[in-house]
Amino acid sequence: MSSFINKIKTLPYSILLIILVIGCNTKNKKSAEDTQNATSQNILSIVIDSINSEIQNGDYGLIDRFMIIQNEKVLADFKYEQDYETIVQQYDTTNHQYNFNNLDWHPYYKKTELHTLQSVTKSITAILFGIALDFNPDYSVADKAMPLLNKDENKVQDKRKENITIEDLLTMRSGLKWNEETDHNDTTNDCFRLESSDNWIDYVLSRPMDTLPGSKFVYNGGGTVLLGKIVRTITGKRIEKWAEEKLFGPLGITDYYWKETPDGEIDTEGGLYLSAEDLAKIGSLFLNKGKWNGNQIVSESWVTTSTSPIVKGVKPNWGNHTGYGYQWWIPEYNNKGESNIYGGNGYGGQYVMMAPEYNLIIVFNGWNINAMPDKSTWRVLQDRIIPTLKNQ
Repeated sequence: MSSFINKIKTLPYSILLIILVIGCNTKNKKSAEDTQNATSQNILSIVIDSINSEIQNGDYGLIDRFMIIQNEKVLADFKYEQDYETIVQQYDTTNHQYNFNNLDWHPYYKKTELHTLQSVTKSITAILFGIALDFNPDYSVADKAMPLLNKDENKVQDKRKENITIEDLLTMRSGLKWNEETDHNDTTNDCFRLESSDNWIDYVLSRPMDTLPGSKFVYNGGGTVLLGKIVRTITGKRIEKWAEEKLFGPLGITDYYWKETPDGEIDTEGGLYLSAEDLAKIGSLFLNKGKWNGNQIVSESWVTTSTSPIVKGVKPNWGNHTGYGYQWWIPEYNNKGESNIYGGNGYGGQYVMMAPEYNLIIVFNGWNINAMPDKSTWRVLQDRIIPTLKNQ
């Protein structure tokens, strides 16, 4: 250190002055950046505290968990205790895994920290499908689905079913006639009928065709059930075993529950339970373009395609720019088709949403199934968090 000081003393005054000015400017710049960052964090903290207060006030209904992670730093992590024992008393609480008011199954699994993800399961199923294709390049999303379901094409009455591709299933454009827009307990709802049936694969394939494959978006959990079966065909493993080996294991997800269907398959449309912390790991995996601890878990190209608005304008009531990729929702994208936000969306208020520009993940668990709250946590990232970040 002293030799460095001595060298500075021998420099001409003009050079020494430049060094001092640069040093001062650098210090001033760093100080200004630190102040700006601190101010930004304070402003965001105020918004987060406001959201937390509104949740505690009941504005968002029954919320169990609220997390925000930015740049791998936890900015918010709130747990909320709900008196579900009292809440469900007015409803049928028969002990069945698809009775959503039975507390052994919902919203937590057997009073653990494992929370039902409902249709966020679909997004994770798609990740596992992408990994299956990464390891088995002889298959692609252009492949026809029926042969991979071990169904004799000669017995398919409507020949349009023969043309359903894997990508049609991934993007909810199978062409199968399907009603999943009504209340889940409506007996005409195909998801209700699916979950009440003894053979899920046969139920989905029994549905008549409504449109040509690839031509129209219709939300269809049955298509995701077929994807789970196809993963088994491609890998030779039931999807939860494939997940343990290729996704959960590498991410350190050791505790989970995944419902099994009566016909021995896994409920890939809505049956997965994870902790909020482990769900956030899925978000981090995607923000890092499929990498975890430097290892490529799922290909970057699969992440990019999955979270791109392949189908646009799918939910006008959610916003004109709502898009859909490979089992991932894209609530906001730009004119170039680049996703500003993407996420998984599950019944009752299960959300993992990512904003790549801000390296931000938001996780919500809730259980709003019997009454609609005044506000939706689905809009928090778009309406509250990102506008705050933009204005800083």
